[in-house]
Amino acid sequence: MRAVRVFFSLLFLAILASNVRAISHWSESRGVYDDICYLRQAHLFQRFGWTGIDTSLAHETDGYLAGKLRSIDFPNWNEPTRAPCHTETADGSKWVMTPPPGTGFVLALFPEGFQVIPLYVLANVIIAGFALYGLWRAREPGSLTLAAVFGALAIYFMINPTKASYSMAPTMVVCALTGLLTARLFIGDRRRLLMIAIVGLLLSLSVSFRIANIVLAAGYFLFFGVSFLVWRTRESFVSGLALGLAFLVGLLPVFAANLVNSGHPLVSAYGGQDTAAPYLDPAVLAAYLRDPQFPLMVVACAGTALLWRFGDHAGVRQLALLVAGNLALNLAFFATHPVFTQYYIIPILMLSLWTLLFAAVLTRGPARGFIAQKSDGPRPREMLSRIPH
Repeated sequence: MRAVRVFFSLLFLAILASNVRAISHWSESRGVYDDICYLRQAHLFQRFGWTGIDTSLAHETDGYLAGKLRSIDFPNWNEPTRAPCHTETADGSKWVMTPPPGTGFVLALFPEGFQVIPLYVLANVIIAGFALYGLWRAREPGSLTLAAVFGALAIYFMINPTKASYSMAPTMVVCALTGLLTARLFIGDRRRLLMIAIVGLLLSLSVSFRIANIVLAAGYFLFFGVSFLVWRTRESFVSGLALGLAFLVGLLPVFAANLVNSGHPLVSAYGGQDTAAPYLDPAVLAAYLRDPQFPLMVVACAGTALLWRFGDHAGVRQLALLVAGNLALNLAFFATHPVFTQYYIIPILMLSLWTLLFAAVLTRGPARGFIAQKSDGPRPREMLSRIPH
């Protein structure tokens, strides 16, 4: 098995090197409108510090936005109010950007003019690290095979479809880390409240990269909410409370951006664009069925079913329930979303697949469930009393 690990480690590194080589030739003026907005947010942070969270066009005094739009031959590049992903506030007092501040913040960590390449290289290296960890942690032939195949695909995905939006690079990193911590939460980790809080914080921080990432937490709240309603114990209540409080803390950057740009912490700068009633569009469904996202969806659903069927510990089966609920809620959301892109359901699929992978490589030996237990074990309340905090 060591020879297999060495071989696939070299394969992972080869894919990573290929990705880095491709990324090194990327241009920050590739003609994608959203890119300009993420880069402008980064420019505002570098120029004004934390107050750069205010994206009002009134700050556009150095010609940065006009220069970026001109570089991609954008029509009306010299008219700021015609710029993409900018909208007028409800009171008509100013024009602001619609994306949340997180992607611009991580881009601002790198020098202007050389931001996208180092961001993607760093994200690729981190994902390769997670893939290597899963590969070398696997002890069974089946889990080793899963780690080898998925690890190679995960690194490749950091080029396609991740390159479609700058917000996807940090999102993919958060999905991998959250998947690992979620698996550890249900498979024998003793610091449960701390782990729950970290998972909640990561899920909410991902919203700073893409507003739609808020749906990634839906299955977690469903699981912990139902757990409390079923068991009604102090442990289940405190666990759900820890998740909720940590989630709110992680949303503070988004709340702050909304307050500054829209005048209210709960009102997004997207305005009416994100409040349209959901509906089932056959054209959108057909697009997903024809897209490479669909096979990944099938794999994620099948993997979740297998985890439930062959999980020999209560924690593993509970993890399968969480993943299944999260998949169902996220897929339902995007199936009824009026717009299709090649990466919309990639975050939930990667979060689910990373969670399933780490569940496979970590389930060796005894594992305790979070709330319930195997039918031949102690009663639920007895088990709950043993959960360390």
